[in-house]
Amino acid sequence: MEELSATAYVILGMVRGEPKSGYEIKAAVDGTTRFFWAASYGQIYPELKRLSEAGLIAGSDSPTGGRRRTVYAITADGEEELVAWLRQPPSTYELREEGLLKLFFADALPRPDAVEILRAMRVHRLAVAARLRAMEPLALERGDPFPLAVLRAGIEFTEWFADWCERTEAQLLDPDHEKRSS
Repeated sequence: MEELSATAYVILGMVRGEPKSGYEIKAAVDGTTRFFWAASYGQIYPELKRLSEAGLIAGSDSPTGGRRRTVYAITADGEEELVAWLRQPPSTYELREEGLLKLFFADALPRPDAVEILRAMRVHRLAVAARLRAMEPLALERGDPFPLAVLRAGIEFTEWFADWCERTEAQLLDPDHEKRSS
């Protein structure tokens, strides 16, 4: 079998608890892992086909309201594959943050315009932190310590990032900061 993509493991994890359709997998991703690992429909549906062909998930018809609908459940081989992957150390350490990319090249802008990038990132991060904090009661209610730990990591990282934006903005607007730093 060819090596599985990260999206394949997202799918295996999402269908492990109960069978889900592609739409339900995408909704689950958007409400949970999307904050640190997104998956699009364009990734999910081809992976569902590959995982099904590999025997790691099994699809079954489950129409709703007269519409065709296939739900997927993890198989024993899929469970074995997921557990083996979980036991391996992470191999991808990636942070995709367009604001940081823009800030990296911001010397093309006047300083006040460049600082607006930081302000926008801070506003966004504060909004994300509020959304994550709103999820905490449900995570506590579910009682699974692992998603709760990830949620709290997301909250702490997001709040730290917002604070970093504020500190960096102050540094960039202070004309004497660079002199003191050297």
